[in-house]
Amino acid sequence: MATKTSSTAATVKAAGKLGVSTLMIMNIVAVVSLRGLPAEAEYGMSSAFYYLFAALVFLIPVSLVAAELAAMFPYQQGGMFRWIGEAFGSKLGFLGIWLQWVESTIWFPTVLTFGAVSLAFIGLDHVADSHLAANRYYTLAVVLAIYWLATLISMKGLGWVGKISKIGGMVGTIIPAGILVVCGVVFLCMGGHSQMDFHGDFFPDLTNFDNVVLAASIFLFYAGMEMSGVHVRDIKNPTVNYPKAVFGGALVTVLIFVLGTYALGVIIPAKDINLVQSLLVGFDNYFKAFHMNWFTPVIAIALAFGVLAGVLTWVAGPSKGVFAVGQAGYLPPFFQKTNKAGVQKNILLVQGLAVTLLSLLFVVMPTVQSFYQILSQLTVLLYLIAYLLMFAAAIYLRYNMKGAKRPFRIGAKGNGLMWIVGGVGFLGSLLAFVLSFFPPSQIAMGSTTVWYAVLFGGVALFVILPFIILACRKPSWVNAKSDFVPFHWDNSPEAQAQLKAAQEKYEAEEAAKSES
Repeated sequence: MATKTSSTAATVKAAGKLGVSTLMIMNIVAVVSLRGLPAEAEYGMSSAFYYLFAALVFLIPVSLVAAELAAMFPYQQGGMFRWIGEAFGSKLGFLGIWLQWVESTIWFPTVLTFGAVSLAFIGLDHVADSHLAANRYYTLAVVLAIYWLATLISMKGLGWVGKISKIGGMVGTIIPAGILVVCGVVFLCMGGHSQMDFHGDFFPDLTNFDNVVLAASIFLFYAGMEMSGVHVRDIKNPTVNYPKAVFGGALVTVLIFVLGTYALGVIIPAKDINLVQSLLVGFDNYFKAFHMNWFTPVIAIALAFGVLAGVLTWVAGPSKGVFAVGQAGYLPPFFQKTNKAGVQKNILLVQGLAVTLLSLLFVVMPTVQSFYQILSQLTVLLYLIAYLLMFAAAIYLRYNMKGAKRPFRIGAKGNGLMWIVGGVGFLGSLLAFVLSFFPPSQIAMGSTTVWYAVLFGGVALFVILPFIILACRKPSWVNAKSDFVPFHWDNSPEAQAQLKAAQEKYEAEEAAKSES
């Protein structure tokens, strides 16, 4: 969310089996994004503590819990909707997948803000580029232009969008991350002066509340790892190899974040760090030191390409889950309509309207940086609610569905390890959720009234809306073409027959794959 690099490598050929290294790479590409590095660079050496802390209490628990849940329901669609719904009912399940979709919608203006800044640095006059990047009207225009262009392309259902997004993930994220780290090492080896105090404390002063508020957004860096759980059945010996891939991928991801953050801290003083511009400024400063000024536009284009390619996939991606659930009778027929290409056009149009309205916050927020931060915080809050429900569901299902097959299981026997992993993830998410409401003192946010109004109002609005929709639900909303598998707790003869038929179909397909 990830942040949300689009090249999740979500298409895995069913006939093949994934090795540990393959899944590791998929996890890394899915999670790693560079746009959040400046936020942590302000903490200097202690930034590593936040990355490691978030990995231990969030990244790893999310990955392991999602793997167990995904393996439990291999032939039942819905993802987060299924997992939460099996435990707590369809209403909370709908809330979970709704928040995933809304969170991704709110995420668009923030990631496209980063893309707009990258495009601004394509010029060679970097002082003018910096002023342009800070201009809220320029940023607003670019965000809306690129978003609606991506929406129009998505409406056509073009197959090559997936290829572009995969290339964008490598060109716009992994390669620039490597270049940034190498630049930092070379700069120091050449005798360059580090702006970061390497003798600083690894452990932050947690008695200073301001030191932890801004760091709460780091949890979003690792969001989206639940998507890798769908591949747990495609792994050789998943009980052993999936944890290896998770821990290995988490280690590499943390190293990229820590070293990338340190590389920025080396070249930019903490007091001058800007959440939106500092990544590009950092590259520019390194290239100036190496007398390679011409390379800044190249990196800017690469980063912008990575962002834009990612958006192409994510414009349509999360809405597909809501669309599938909607066809099962959870959304009015208006939201179930598709165009000739089979794309959920009305959902995309509503999503686009929401992105446009959110982007207009540029006009009322004092700076582009403050807009970027407030939407990032709202994104974190909404996604964390879904994660809280997911962790609670995983623990609950250990008791409510004791006899269910678990091809991947956290802990060979008993529920102790699930309580530890799921409990740590739940408490870590709860901590980040509470902290995300507080405005960071490091950023000029303007009126705190606007800050609290957007966050509290936004959370209340988006949490209440799905329940209003469900209160208006009618039997006529069920689409005749929907093949949505009922929940296990639906004891009606029709539902049980559908469940049995879906299970038999899945087992037949798996047997056919094994024979081939």
